[in-house]
Amino acid sequence: MTLTVSRILHAGYVFGCEGTQIVFDPIFENPFSRNCHAFPDVRFDTVQIRAARVAAVFISHFHDDHCSMESLDLIDRATPIYLYCQFEALFAMLRALGFADVRALQTDVPVTVGPFTVIPREALDADVDSMFQIRAGGMNVLNVVDAWIAPVALAQLAQEGPWDMVLWPFQTMREVEVLSPARAEAGAAALPAEWLDQLRRLAPRFVVPSSCQFVQEPWSWYNQAFFPITYRQFHDEIGAALPGARVVRLNPGVAVQLGPDALSAAAPLPWVIPVGDQEVDYDFRPDVAVPSAGAIAARFAPLAPAQRAHVLAYCRHGLLEKYRAMELEEGGYFDQPRLWRLALHDHDQSCTVFWYRVEGDRIDAVPDSGALPGWRTDLPLQKLYGALEGGESLTSLYMRINDAALAPADEADLDGAELVDDPLIRCLYNDAFGAYQAAQLRRLGVDLAQDCTDRTSGG
Repeated sequence: MTLTVSRILHAGYVFGCEGTQIVFDPIFENPFSRNCHAFPDVRFDTVQIRAARVAAVFISHFHDDHCSMESLDLIDRATPIYLYCQFEALFAMLRALGFADVRALQTDVPVTVGPFTVIPREALDADVDSMFQIRAGGMNVLNVVDAWIAPVALAQLAQEGPWDMVLWPFQTMREVEVLSPARAEAGAAALPAEWLDQLRRLAPRFVVPSSCQFVQEPWSWYNQAFFPITYRQFHDEIGAALPGARVVRLNPGVAVQLGPDALSAAAPLPWVIPVGDQEVDYDFRPDVAVPSAGAIAARFAPLAPAQRAHVLAYCRHGLLEKYRAMELEEGGYFDQPRLWRLALHDHDQSCTVFWYRVEGDRIDAVPDSGALPGWRTDLPLQKLYGALEGGESLTSLYMRINDAALAPADEADLDGAELVDDPLIRCLYNDAFGAYQAAQLRRLGVDLAQDCTDRTSGG
């Protein structure tokens, strides 16, 4: 008996057994999540995707690089969708897109689809992520997706072995470090020791470096600063730590047949079309030159006058209303009054600056006094519009935080501050859910019967 495993992109896979196919976290877009470009490069034959029929789709969590409405729009609406998510709003969005059979996944509760048994497993952040155990064709595969594994879950998973294959998220992304490059530590480009310990406990026959497989825009400095681990390094370190395992790289479209005695090549996915060199690798440079926020803004097309006015009005009014309405926990950097400087950089490298006084959940617009700020936020004006109207994620915004000198008293307090406590980040992303998917549905012309961006538990 055998099992076919085919890579789509990022964490997307097609599993096939005995004539039945199921799909995990499908992404049929390049780029996806606004500025994630397939690495290696591919394009998708959407006509073939629309014609394909699969028995079920499994979605591990709600992040837009795993649950994309524009990708799901290509799938036949009779297909059952199995989703792990704590928020009913996302289930409502999938039904609004036309899927009638949308089912909630629960950890450790098996789902049977033809020859497949799929068991969601608990991730470290159980409010967000899940992992998948897949049994079929006599094979036992663990798809870790994006998750980190808690000790209790690891002990359970070790007992579920032996494992034929583990799909392991192989990158330690520097999502926070790139927000403040002048203050970030270079960091070691090495696999975390706990990864090696966990993989030793699981002892799989085959390990696939999974997730990621993307870079940002070709000009982006993130391409040398975001992903520190290469495929080669992953292969060498895992190979040394697990001499009994084989590391197998699966590029987009590539398929393998997993059997009890061997792993062999299988027919590639016909609707994933390679473009150019497919054996590329990441090029991490901790000393890469970081362009100014203005230089990055110059890369993006100017907003229309009405769009620009919308962003500026938000900074004058909407941001203040949103911040004041939030219930923020005590004990952070902004417990003390801070002068916040928000700078929006435009395509012509002009800059519009707003000043605020922030203390706790209180905020007021103030005039420029000439004093050094206690917190600084810089980003392209076009990207703030993308976040407001398109639900763009933080990693897409090219936001820069405290990347220049602050007032001396504030500098002394900065060590204990969390970058994600930035007031703009809080206003855009605290208590917000599904904004990206809702924007996708609007572009697809789907009329949402309810506010699908509400943070509502359930599902």
